[in-house]
Amino acid sequence: MAFPRKPIVLAVDDKPGNLLALVAVLEEECDVLPANSGPEAIALLERRGDIDVVLLDVQMPGMDGFETATRIREVEAWRDIPIIFVTAVYVEDPHIKRGYEVGGMDYFGKPFDPDILKKKIAVYASFRMKAEFLREKERHIRESEELLRVGRRLSAMLESLPVGVLIADAGGVICQSNEEVSRILKAVDPQQADDYGEIVGWWDEGGRMLKDQDGPLGRALRHGETSHSERIRIRCLDGTEKSILASASPLRHLDGRIAGAVVLVQDITETEKIAVDLQERVTRLVGVGMELEEASQGSGASPAALSR
Repeated sequence: MAFPRKPIVLAVDDKPGNLLALVAVLEEECDVLPANSGPEAIALLERRGDIDVVLLDVQMPGMDGFETATRIREVEAWRDIPIIFVTAVYVEDPHIKRGYEVGGMDYFGKPFDPDILKKKIAVYASFRMKAEFLREKERHIRESEELLRVGRRLSAMLESLPVGVLIADAGGVICQSNEEVSRILKAVDPQQADDYGEIVGWWDEGGRMLKDQDGPLGRALRHGETSHSERIRIRCLDGTEKSILASASPLRHLDGRIAGAVVLVQDITETEKIAVDLQERVTRLVGVGMELEEASQGSGASPAALSR
């Protein structure tokens, strides 16, 4: 299994020369975080959630390696981090046993073979990184399933309304739409999502990614912005143009990250036609009224008389 990063190793030793030696041995295959004491190692673990292996010297002033390991194992989130003791002093059997008792997984005496140390660190780090990879994969699956569940609930709730509903994921992929979207776009059925590329300014070819990053959906995905009833001209799948009102709202994970967006579209073409027709009629009536007024002023007769 290939991992996207190098193993991260926390090396703990109170002697700077020993830390430099560990960094020189490991830096090609690992990212090494040096710590000069047990308390400094604990502080680094509190700040970092990505440490894969701890290399721990035993003989340190104040908090020695055994006590540091005990403190590490007391924290739930750190209990599966492999601890390897490295020491030139405590190499007798009782000390080795104590090292395993406090949570160590391996014990190296100094001087150690650099190649063996590197190989063992690679093995121990792979356990931690594989578990992290599987947890992350499981989280993505859960989030995708939850997004689909949300989309299905929203679509079912709004299916009976004259509003088109589209659900997009965080990358702008349109993963669900209701029948009203097909009616507005003049698609044969809701499965014609691949033809959404015809829509001006919304999706690119294939209907998978947003073209207009400044549109309602683009702003919802990039900035978490909610928009309401923005008027947009679109080209339908049959080549005709329509006016729609578009609203977009971001969908978020529990940790606040944007998981996708919901877009509502409403066809206002007929409403606009009625408004234009009404405006034209009003304009004609006003024009007729002005003509009658001018005629009455020229003849001296009242507009009512002229209209008879």
